Amino acid sequence: MRSRPIGFLLATLAGATLALGGISPASASPDSATATTPPAATASGDIGTADACYTWSGTLQQGASGEAVRQLQIRVSGYPGTGNQIAIDGAFGPATKAAVQRFQAAYGLAADGIAGPATFNKIYQLQDNDCTPVNFTYAELNRCNSDWSGGKVSAATARANALVTMWKLQAMRHAMGDRPITVNGGFRSVSCNSAVGGAANSRHMYGHAADLGAGPQGFCALAQAARNHGFTEILGPGYPGHNDHTHVAGGSGRFWSAPNCGI
Repeated sequence: MRSRPIGFLLATLAGATLALGGISPASASPDSATATTPPAATASGDIGTADACYTWSGTLQQGASGEAVRQLQIRVSGYPGTGNQIAIDGAFGPATKAAVQRFQAAYGLAADGIAGPATFNKIYQLQDNDCTPVNFTYAELNRCNSDWSGGKVSAATARANALVTMWKLQAMRHAMGDRPITVNGGFRSVSCNSAVGGAANSRHMYGHAADLGAGPQGFCALAQAARNHGFTEILGPGYPGHNDHTHVAGGSGRFWSAPNCGI
């Protein structure tokens, strides 16, 4: 297991920043406009829980907006409901509330759609210091190059899209019994995509996509589960060139085809 965040006074993070491609710097105190209540005090009297990736302050609920909401949306992007995906736009609307409720229910929390200390503490448990979910890494999502360059979008955007993909996979992994999901690849530059014979409009070049190995679940189970976790493109057994992996991706539009799996 990689390093885990620990609880300590928010004051120790004042002014600290963590540069992450496509993700705003970590902050010990998000913009006050996004928080609806003061930070919750812990039993020991500490101000709250601080996290090395990103720390929320107070409570977020429908009607809130700003960077704190956007960061929350990334973490609950895998809970949009079947066939849907939520916008990562910093606006806490009905779709975000429903995603928060599904996230809360998945982890045995009170499913009220209001993100407070219990919800944030669960997220802190699920993420590493680079903001990736504990069971996935940037390296898994990019076997093309080291700097995320050369795709159809900027390197920062490709990396940010891959982060959202990882959080969707984390939600899917949990729903499937927390068994490991094998990621064979993700982002491709235009040249990497051409070298492997990828489609000219492949979502791999945007950082949206991941190709999954059978693992303990099997290709069809992965394809079927992906429908519930924000993936708008699912290609698997029975679709040309996809009998040996399941392809999942976000992005606009929807195209699902895995005929051998009933999709």
